[in-house]
Amino acid sequence: MLGGMACRFVVDGYDDDPAQEEFHAAIRTFLALDRTALEVAASSIYAYYRDVMDDVLAAGDDEGYVEIDSPRHVLNHVRPGDEPTVSRDPYGDQHVYVSIECECAWEPEHGLQIVFRDGATVTKVGPYDGHLTNSAAYDDEELNGVVYRTR
Repeated sequence: MLGGMACRFVVDGYDDDPAQEEFHAAIRTFLALDRTALEVAASSIYAYYRDVMDDVLAAGDDEGYVEIDSPRHVLNHVRPGDEPTVSRDPYGDQHVYVSIECECAWEPEHGLQIVFRDGATVTKVGPYDGHLTNSAAYDDEELNGVVYRTR
């Protein structure tokens, strides 16, 4: 999924965790992913892109506009970071998540965060805020399972 790029995992909370093997499993699972794991989330990533571009256009900032015509092409404008963070959700479902901070063409300031539950499935995308789920980010249980919360 990272295109063969070398990466360094940042592991948070591992030393005191009673189920350390779950961290190992999430990292192994994540490393086995290919690009299709991101392609599944392309429509959510594209929704984030559209929200940002709608704000750019509303502000009259034509120079900041990036043209991406469909979810099929949005990943061409994303560059995953090389330091995935692995941590357990201390409040919600208690699963281990792998979070990647990405650069994206349409949002140079806040970037793109992609979060994988158990290292396997994309469960959150949006601006990088450090949260593992949208329900945690917005303190709203109704957002459980929501990959991208549109504005």
